[in-house]
Amino acid sequence: MRGIVITALLCMALSGYGNIRLPRIISSNMVLQQHDSVKIWGWADPYEEVTVAPSWGQQTYKATGSRDARWELKVATPAAGGPYTIVIKGKNTLVLNNVMTGEVWICSGQSNMEMSAEKGLQDVKAELSSAHLNNIRFFHIPKTTAPYPQDDCAGQWAACDSITLQAFSAVAYFFGKRLSRELNVPVGLIAASWGGTAAEVWTPDSLVHNNPILKQAAARIAPSGMCPYQPGYAFNAMIAPVIPYTIAGAIWYQGENNTGAAGTYKQLFTAMIDSWRMAWKRDFPFYFVQIAPFRYQVKNTGALLQEAQLQSAVHHKTGMVVITDLVADTNDVHPANKHDVGLRLANFALADTYHRQGIPFQSPVFSNMRIRGNKAIITFNHADKGLVIKGATATEWMIAGDDKIFYPAEAVIHQRTVTVWSKMVKAPVAVRYGFRDAAMGNVFSREGLPLAPFRTDNWEVDTK
Repeated sequence: MRGIVITALLCMALSGYGNIRLPRIISSNMVLQQHDSVKIWGWADPYEEVTVAPSWGQQTYKATGSRDARWELKVATPAAGGPYTIVIKGKNTLVLNNVMTGEVWICSGQSNMEMSAEKGLQDVKAELSSAHLNNIRFFHIPKTTAPYPQDDCAGQWAACDSITLQAFSAVAYFFGKRLSRELNVPVGLIAASWGGTAAEVWTPDSLVHNNPILKQAAARIAPSGMCPYQPGYAFNAMIAPVIPYTIAGAIWYQGENNTGAAGTYKQLFTAMIDSWRMAWKRDFPFYFVQIAPFRYQVKNTGALLQEAQLQSAVHHKTGMVVITDLVADTNDVHPANKHDVGLRLANFALADTYHRQGIPFQSPVFSNMRIRGNKAIITFNHADKGLVIKGATATEWMIAGDDKIFYPAEAVIHQRTVTVWSKMVKAPVAVRYGFRDAAMGNVFSREGLPLAPFRTDNWEVDTK
């Protein structure tokens, strides 16, 4: 009994010294999503009144601390602009300065999203001397794990300059720079990535553990000394803390560490996307990068993962950029060209989310096949202006009959169709293009986007 009384008295005493606190994502230099109702939240004494007064209007917003010492409210934001101040008052006063309104994107994945100027990338190193861009703001979340979802994370908002860009995601930077210039708005980029991580690590663990198929696939993830492998561990510490923060969308570059379980990647990946949207309570767009050509130790595992990503691209408000042409060395899993990756992601967002006209953003993808004699005629979507070959002849085409033996094929383009044949196959049944790990095909749309690797069959693929 005595202990209970002491505890109660201590709580009463401490409540007199309570200060409102904010998560790190709510701070000076941040970008808030424009033309929206954004959430501002934090902690305060139970039943403490909190007021939030942004400088862009006359309205003051009020909230009351819950018995769990939490508070939250929604603030209406104006069109892109700033800088603004936000005054937050309780028993203490906090002033947030240099706040902008604009477009906010979360940028996640593994090493190809994480890589920066510090990692030696020349395309972003060349930007450092001129990278004083106040309209681009970074929030970099350091590598952290947790077995349960967290309320807060390390990090701070900072304007883009030659110092802050050094360690920031190159893909995210080029994406944000393109958006900011084309839309003429401030852009906030939240970077949460970790080299070597599988998609399970970024997915709520309940989704994995409660699904026998995904649970079995997760069990095959090889533990690494450089990153977590437990489902949910990065999501809990690096995504969950910023989920209340209002965003326009997400970009993602990951997949290399799921090549060992490509057969379940579509199910996992689309479930992860849906779980993020559900947690945010926002049906935001999700754009991702198809993994690049690379010589994996186990044959065709990369091709199968690319296929799973292509299948995922038809998921609701989801899009994929193809980068088979941006690779200089197929023995390096980290293509050095991050500028064009970011640019293609930005073009997808500009056309698909922001409805900018005349921007090529979708690579041609397989539509259907018909057989005419000893030839297969393939038709493609997103090739309205036609296809072209970069080089003397089309490469990476294979054709097979019902014996399932594939032979190198010749291919000729007629506008948006390709005719494929081989003298070794009298009665074609199936065609594949770029369907091997290190394939770099040379067929493009007339706008310059590479044809996505594909196959017309569903036969078992040799991974021995």
